[in-house]
Amino acid sequence: MNPERTHAIAADTVFDGTALHRGAAVIVRGSAIVGLVARRELPATMPVHDLPEGAWLAPGFIDVQVNGGGDVLFNDAPTAQGIAAIAAAHRRFGTTALLPTLISDSPDKMRVASAAVTAAAGCSPEILGIHFEGPFLSRERAGVHDPRVLRAPAAADLDVIAGRRGGVTLVTLAPECVPPGFIAALARAGVRVALGHSMASYAETRAAIADGLTGFTHLFNAMRPMASREPGPIAAAIEEPRAFYGLIVDGEHVAPAMLRLALRGAGHAMLVTDAMPPVGGTGDGFRLAGRDIQLRDGRCATADGTLAGSALDMASAVRNAVSLLGLTLPAALRLAAAAPAAFLGLADRLGRLAPGYRADIVALEPSAVRVLGTWVAGKPDGASGGSA
Repeated sequence: MNPERTHAIAADTVFDGTALHRGAAVIVRGSAIVGLVARRELPATMPVHDLPEGAWLAPGFIDVQVNGGGDVLFNDAPTAQGIAAIAAAHRRFGTTALLPTLISDSPDKMRVASAAVTAAAGCSPEILGIHFEGPFLSRERAGVHDPRVLRAPAAADLDVIAGRRGGVTLVTLAPECVPPGFIAALARAGVRVALGHSMASYAETRAAIADGLTGFTHLFNAMRPMASREPGPIAAAIEEPRAFYGLIVDGEHVAPAMLRLALRGAGHAMLVTDAMPPVGGTGDGFRLAGRDIQLRDGRCATADGTLAGSALDMASAVRNAVSLLGLTLPAALRLAAAAPAAFLGLADRLGRLAPGYRADIVALEPSAVRVLGTWVAGKPDGASGGSA
């Protein structure tokens, strides 16, 4: 297929990220969207990919926390090839852009992972950058992160994290475990900073927000819980209009009532998977920091029952947001695309189906949120229902 040719993708319903359009088509030229029109207005000579009856088109999903997929763990395969395998596994579930996420590891591994992401992003538009989840975390809230590698940041860490060029860099840290000025230095360098695996107080969280922290990694999980006289980071997140908080909607990590509470906050919720190697893979177990992790009954957990990431994919997260949280499908789709795009500072090019945006598109059967196909920067992957 000529990558610069103009063609259309038509569906009974197109959700552009804000509004629904019935009997509409997205016009794509090369990697970009150039129009959204009624199906009947398309020129007779334009090639059209007609989706099956009842199908929806929506902005491709964006996942800011992907530890693995396709039987690959990013920590174990910090290479362009490993990243490509992870991205391919998640693309089957509608994820057209993601941040490979390095779970707390050594300084050398952080450098290697950063270089691998730079290489992968050079040949795959799906790779938006990197997420360093740790190692500047609280031992008290470590979860399955290896306590042996948790530490305070050194000057060299600032160089590795803030010195990256090209793409987004996101770091999850515990504000109480980093020195004064560290968060502000990251924010000045354009790094997205999120709180996670933390025992920070409410006051410490507010100070971190004032320094430039805007994210909260898997809200509720691995952080100080709310209490009557110490509201902690959860309350600070929910009441802060500038905050973005990731929600793992798998029915395992957080009770639906708590997630519904977060949706009523002043901050911005977004769906994340915290996905591990079994997503899109064939195995039911893997190793993390020397520990065996097993997939049983939809849970990735250690032998003692500690959750270790998830077996969640983004299509399932959207489906669960509808069935468990009572959201409409458009509202759930916004949490999977527009919200993470805004968090990453990419809302001017991703998360919508509109002229000038990258042609990252997912085709869905809406009742089951079953993915029929995806397009990444205009290129189809497994699309069904006709030929483009």
